[in-house]
Amino acid sequence: MLRTAPSPGLTLLGGTADDVALVSGDERISYGDLADRVDARRAELGSGRRLVMLQAANAVEPVITYLSALAGGHPVLLVAPGDDEGSIRHRASLAERFDPDLVAAGSGDAVALHEVREGSVHRFAPELALLASTSGSTGSPKLVRLSRENLESNARAIAEYLRLTPDDRAATTLPMHYCYGLSVINSHLVAGASLVLTDRSVTDPGFWHEASEHRITSFAGVPYTFELLEAGGFAERMPSSIRYLTQAGGRLAPEAVRRFARLGERRAFEFFVMYGQTEATARMAYVPAELAEQAAGSIGRPIPGGRLRIDAELGAHVGELVYEGPNVMLGYAESPDDFALGRTVHELRTGDLAKQREDGLFEVVGRMNRFVKVFGLRVDLDAVQRLLADEGIEVRTASAGERLLVFVRAERQLEAARTRAAALLGIPGHAVRAYPIAEFPCTSTGKPDFAALVRHADLLDRRADETATDAADAADGTVTAETIRDLYAELLGRPDATPGDTFAGLGGDSLSYVEVSLRLEELLGRLPRDWPSQSPRALAETVTTTDAAADGRAGAESTPDGSPTTADAPGAEPGLKATKRSRSWFPHVETPATLRAIAIVLIVATHADLLGVKGGAHLLLAVAGYNLARFQLATGAGGARARRLLRSAAQIAIPAALWIGAVALVSGKYVPTTALLVNNLVPGDGRWNEQWQFWFLEAAVWTMLGLALLFAVRPVDRLERRHPWAFALALLAATLGLRFALVGIDAHGVERYAVATVLWCLVLGWAVARADTARKRLLVSAVAVAATVGFFGDPLREGVVIAGILLLVWAPSLRMPRPLVPVVRLLAGASLFIYLTHWVVYPPWEQSAPWLGTLLSLAVGVAAWYAYRLATTGLGAVRRRRQPAGVASGTSVRRRSAVSG
Repeated sequence: MLRTAPSPGLTLLGGTADDVALVSGDERISYGDLADRVDARRAELGSGRRLVMLQAANAVEPVITYLSALAGGHPVLLVAPGDDEGSIRHRASLAERFDPDLVAAGSGDAVALHEVREGSVHRFAPELALLASTSGSTGSPKLVRLSRENLESNARAIAEYLRLTPDDRAATTLPMHYCYGLSVINSHLVAGASLVLTDRSVTDPGFWHEASEHRITSFAGVPYTFELLEAGGFAERMPSSIRYLTQAGGRLAPEAVRRFARLGERRAFEFFVMYGQTEATARMAYVPAELAEQAAGSIGRPIPGGRLRIDAELGAHVGELVYEGPNVMLGYAESPDDFALGRTVHELRTGDLAKQREDGLFEVVGRMNRFVKVFGLRVDLDAVQRLLADEGIEVRTASAGERLLVFVRAERQLEAARTRAAALLGIPGHAVRAYPIAEFPCTSTGKPDFAALVRHADLLDRRADETATDAADAADGTVTAETIRDLYAELLGRPDATPGDTFAGLGGDSLSYVEVSLRLEELLGRLPRDWPSQSPRALAETVTTTDAAADGRAGAESTPDGSPTTADAPGAEPGLKATKRSRSWFPHVETPATLRAIAIVLIVATHADLLGVKGGAHLLLAVAGYNLARFQLATGAGGARARRLLRSAAQIAIPAALWIGAVALVSGKYVPTTALLVNNLVPGDGRWNEQWQFWFLEAAVWTMLGLALLFAVRPVDRLERRHPWAFALALLAATLGLRFALVGIDAHGVERYAVATVLWCLVLGWAVARADTARKRLLVSAVAVAATVGFFGDPLREGVVIAGILLLVWAPSLRMPRPLVPVVRLLAGASLFIYLTHWVVYPPWEQSAPWLGTLLSLAVGVAAWYAYRLATTGLGAVRRRRQPAGVASGTSVRRRSAVSG
C-alpha cells in the first residue's frame, strides 16, 4: 500500500468570504462557508494522494467533494450519477479498469465516502489533478489526464473572454461530469461568481421559475438545448437578468446562430459560440459576441493563451486543426500505470478539418474520420455535403459498404442529389443511393447522428424489397412496438422514430394519416380513436390486451384435434406479442379517411349533375378540423405547432396556386386573386361565380394561417394545452357567434362559403376530436345538429353534414369490404387534387354523360396527385443533370477536394 506525499493542491475559490458561491433550492452558501466545508471534506479524504471516483451530480455535496479533492492534491475521476442501468454499468466498468481508492456518491445534503482501501495502490504524476472520459463517450477505454495548470488556465481564460465578475450567476444546465458543464463551474468559481445548482431541463417550467427567482445571468447549452429553447418559445420566459448565453458541444446551424445573435441584440444579452474538446480541458476557441451574426458558422479565435494553426499540405487551405496552449491535456490513461506518466502530449491534433477565413477566424469544415472508401476512391463525406450545398442541395452523407448514402429533406432534389454526387466524385450512379428524410437526426448532444441515417437507409431498402404479399403475411404475424416504429420511420421519413414517439409528435398530419392509418389497420385491426397520440409501444400493448380479452371471452377454445389454443397453451407469455389475426373481409377503416373519400365523390358527382346530394365540402371542412386537432395541434409547444400549421397550409396553397394559376393562364377562367386564395378579400355582389370554386381551400388555408399566429402567442398556447376541451368549446362558441352576427341562422349565396361564416364547421370538427367522454360527445353532437339545421335552408344538405359529423363523433372506424379499402385510400389521399382539377374535367360531360364526367374527374385528380408527387421527388432534378467539364476525366478541382487517394 502506497502512502504518497501530498501534492500541491489547487483552489478555484476566487470570491470574498461574504460573496454567495452556491445556490441550491433555498440554501445559499457563501465563499467563506464553502471554504470551511471544503477544508472539512479535505480532512476526510486524508493526507496521502488517492484516486477519488466522484459521482458528479449538480448538487452541493459533489461540488464540495470535487473542490476538496483538488485542494488536497487527490486525482479525481468524474463519472455520471444516476441509477439507470447504463450509468451503473459504466461506473462499474471504470471502477474495474482503473481501481479507485475511494468512491464518493450521494448528492444534496447527503454524501457517502466509500473507502476501498487506506492509502493508494497507484503512483501519480505530481501535476495530475483530474481524469475525464472523452466527450460523447459512455464506455471509453481511455481517460483524459488533466493537470492543475490545465484546469486553472482554462477556467481563467474562459472567465476573461466572458468578462465574468462576482455579479454573474450561472445555472448548471449541463452535467458536471461533462467537460463543458465542469468548465462552467470552474470559470465562475475562479472569477468569484456564483452558481445555481440544478439538474432541471430547460424545457421544465420549474427551471425558469428558479432562473427568475435567483436572477441568473447566464446558462450554457449544446445545439439540442437551443433547438428545444426555440421550440418552447423561451424568449418570453427568459429572465431580464440574463447577460449572456454560451453554446458549444457541436455545430449549431449558422442561421440559428444568427437568430440567437439578433435576439440578443433585441433582449440585451450576448451570445457566445465556443469550440472545444475534453483533451483541451474544455475550450479552445470562441466567437466574440459582437461578431456572432457575421461570423456564424465559424469557431472564432483562440482563447486567451491559446494558439490555433492549420496543418495542411503545401498550397492547400484546408487541413487538420492543431491547438497549442496551457490547457492541452497531459495525455491519455488506458490503465492505472499511466497515472504516473508526465506530459506525453504537447499539442492537440483535433481530428477536425478546418480553414482560416479572410477575417482571421477559423472554421471547421469536416472530420478526418469522415473519409471512407467508395468504389475504390477515398471520399470525404463532409466535402460531398459542402459541394452539394454549393449547388443548393442540402444533404447529409454516410456510407455502407462500397455505397455512398445521400439523404435529402426536399424530395424534389432526390434525383439531383444522387446524380450530382456521382458526377462530382466520378463514380457510377449505382454506387450512390439517395433517400428522402423528414429531418436530419441528431444525437442527444446535438451532433449529426450518422448511425441513425444508416439505419434509416437499411430500413427503406428492406421495405423496398418486400412485396405486397410479404406485407400481408407480416400483418398476420407478430406485431411489436418496433414493427410500428419502423412503419412510422418509413412513411413519415423519420429514422429517429422510437417506440416511445407518437404519430402526431413525429410531424404526422392530415395528408399522411390516410396511408399510415390504413397500414396500421392492416397490422392491428381496429384502431383506437386517439391512436395518433399513442406511442408504438402503447399501440402494440393495446393489440395484445385486445387479443387476450378476446381469448378470454372465447373460453377454453380448442383446435380441431382437441389441443388448447396458443393463448391458453402452457408457457404462453401474454403481452409479448399479438396473436395471429385472420384477414377479415370487412376490416375497419378510420372514419375520417372514409368520410374524405365519400365527401369528395359526393362533391364531384353533384357538380357533374350525376347526383343532387350537396354538403360534402362543408363536411370535409369539419373533417379537416378534426384532423387539425389530432395532428397539427396534438403535441409540442406553440413554436412547433405553428410550424406544423404553416407547413400544412403550404401543402394546400402551393399546388392550388400552381394549378389555378396555370388554368388562368391557359383559359383566362380565373383571376389572380383566386389563384392566390384571397377571393374573400375582393368585394363582390354576393352571388356565386366561378371565382368561388375554391372557397373550401381558401377557408382551410386561411384558418391554418390564423391558428399559426394564434398559437405563436405563448399564453394562448399554454391555455389550450392545459384546457383543450374548454378551449375548443370556447372557440366554437366564438365562431358560431361570428356567424350569427354576420348572417343569422340561414346563409344565402356566397355567405355559405365565406371564411368568416364557415369557420365554425372546421372548429366543430376540432371540438369533436377533443370530446373524449360520452358526455362531451353528447354535447358536441347536440351542438352539431343545432348549428347545422337551417344554415343552408336545404334539409338534405344539412342532413349530409350532420350525419357525417355524428359518424365522426360516435364511430371512430367503419367496416367495409376489403376490396374497397385501397379505393378509399386512393380517393382520400388524392382528395385535394380531385377537388382542384374536377372543375375543368366534368363540364364537357355534364349534359350527355355525367357518370363519365364523374369518373374522369376522379381519375384525373388521382393522376394529378401522382404527377405532383413525382414532380416533388425527381423531375426538378433534370436541370441539374448537366455534368461540368473536367469531372469525368478527374481533373476537376472541386472533385479533388472531395476525393483523395
